[in-house]
Amino acid sequence: MSMPFYVSPEQITKDKADFARKGIARGRSVVVMQYDRGILFVAENPSRALHKVSEIYDRIAFAAVGKYNEFENLRVAGVRLADMRGYAYDRRDVNCRSLANAYAQTLGAIFTEANKPYEVEIVVAEVGEDESRDQIYRLTFDGSVADEHGYVAMGGQAEAITSALADGWRESMDLTATLRLAVDVLGRLGAESDRVLDPGQLEVAVLDRDRPRRTFQRIVGQRLVELLAGD
Repeated sequence: MSMPFYVSPEQITKDKADFARKGIARGRSVVVMQYDRGILFVAENPSRALHKVSEIYDRIAFAAVGKYNEFENLRVAGVRLADMRGYAYDRRDVNCRSLANAYAQTLGAIFTEANKPYEVEIVVAEVGEDESRDQIYRLTFDGSVADEHGYVAMGGQAEAITSALADGWRESMDLTATLRLAVDVLGRLGAESDRVLDPGQLEVAVLDRDRPRRTFQRIVGQRLVELLAGD
């Protein structure tokens, strides 16, 4: 009679975590940064159809790296949850913290119970009435949540990019300076080093606190060209 093969829970957890980290590291990076009028999202993404950055609700946006089908499922679930809560109660009752908690529970359950964890890392951000009220939550594949301030990088060489952002980011930077810093760092430390990223390789969006109610806006075309040129 053959004995069943035993693997300790610690080893299973470690193997799942290593698997997820490797999958996320293969993806192109995304940077989320605060600026004086809101929150900026910059992703290295040449696709015009498969977005890494999307609107969730009036003042809330979502950014992700990893497997597209997996983080798209999470995005859609977040949109549905926000819409249901806003419809059942009030639009002001939809907030970033509750969405982050819901995502944490979902990712944690998948990591614990499924054979394969989600190969994703996400950021949920909400723009406030001023910089001190902005919220940025980073969620990893196992459901861990971190409350970030100022900037956060995911995917690719995330640690090196975070270090470079720490050297260059300052509070109350304007949109032009913040965008140019993000693009410069992604070009130097992204999927391929020492490049100059052009607008066609970028996905850029903002949560602009000065916009009425729906604050999410994509930056494309001539406006993106002008911002990168420093105009």
